[in-house]
Amino acid sequence: MPTLRTITLGCKVNQYETEYLRQGFLHLGYRDAEPDDPVDLVIFNTCTVTHQADAECRKILRRLAREHPEAEIIVMGCFAAKAADEIAAMPGVSEVLTDKRQMRDCLARRGLVDVPTGISFFARRHRAYVKVQDGCVLPCTYCIIPQVRPGLWSRPVEDILLEVRQLVDNGYREVVLTGVHLGLFGRGPNDDRSVDLAELVSRLLGVDDRFRIRLSSLEVNEVSDRLLELMAENGHRICPHLHIPLQSGSPKILKRMRRRADVEYYLRRCERVKQALYYPAITTDIMVGFPGETDTDFEETCQVVETVGFAKIHIFRFSPREGTPAAEYPDQVPEHVKKERSAHLDRLAQQVRRRYIGELIGSRLQVLWEDLVTDPAGRPQAVLGMSDRYIPVRAPANLGELGELGQVDVCGFDGEFLLVGGQDCSTTLAVLNVTAD
Repeated sequence: MPTLRTITLGCKVNQYETEYLRQGFLHLGYRDAEPDDPVDLVIFNTCTVTHQADAECRKILRRLAREHPEAEIIVMGCFAAKAADEIAAMPGVSEVLTDKRQMRDCLARRGLVDVPTGISFFARRHRAYVKVQDGCVLPCTYCIIPQVRPGLWSRPVEDILLEVRQLVDNGYREVVLTGVHLGLFGRGPNDDRSVDLAELVSRLLGVDDRFRIRLSSLEVNEVSDRLLELMAENGHRICPHLHIPLQSGSPKILKRMRRRADVEYYLRRCERVKQALYYPAITTDIMVGFPGETDTDFEETCQVVETVGFAKIHIFRFSPREGTPAAEYPDQVPEHVKKERSAHLDRLAQQVRRRYIGELIGSRLQVLWEDLVTDPAGRPQAVLGMSDRYIPVRAPANLGELGELGQVDVCGFDGEFLLVGGQDCSTTLAVLNVTAD
């Protein structure tokens, strides 16, 4: 039986697409390679979000050719779309997929008669990512992705419903809806314009009542009132967690980035989210050191962070991306300044995160149990899971069953996990009162 190895860099969309192709090859008779097995086929899903990602892709491809000289290597992903000719000329590369819609053709050419429209399980995970949309057309001046995934298209609703039904039947209790630009679901030129993201979520609620839905990243103008109504009406089915990229709290910098929403609109919509939902988790992306960012601009970003009170912040230092307008801007910020601002913002992010977590103490949360902690003798000690608010939870082992949803009353926080009854919660106050500086 031929063996298969997969490597994925980058986002949830890439992870989903790797899993789709992997399952297709399993249907063709391949099996996952064990660590010491010879490998017949490698699927490498690449990322090109930064020039460092490009360099990492080249490094991995050279290593794969050395380690598996007899293997076929299929390369896909955003770096494959950007540098197809370069990749095709590298040792060991047998095929380059420059468009993810080519995955079905790849499987069909290799003899798979009934090419699947989706996946039925997600390897080594209790949460399943479901890709529903592809392509981005935003003009953000720092981003290369619209150049490598330029066409908007959405999967047929019936295919998505069937896929989710299969995943739930196979034991998955959380489905994460994802896309290159999730909020533009149903807005491509050939899409069914009668179904937007809110309508898709509404239809998914009717598939089965044994699972919950989590949404991946949405632009602030895509968090519609209809979507918030659905979330409020179905609090046990749709996680009260929204990832809404901010990037900067400076009006000047947002304009230079060509972002679609200004600061005041962003703050108004976040306040609307808080009004609609019970202690929602709002997470975000922030970039520091964008060209022209002054100390005043950075301070404005910090003020927005304080105002919103994000549950988590992904912090990125600006890195010039060849082929984007921002890479050519003259007023680049020195690297040491980026590092200083990033460190300061990280301290502030931890402070507001603890403040938000403090508001959850005493609440009842829904948790998907994902991992078991055992003692040296293998006896269960604790169960770990992810709450609906995207804060990890630790509980005594007898309070949760792996892969299942449960309700817990949160009594404390140990700096990493929310704690459930039966554990020592005495350090909570000290942990939550730590300040940023």
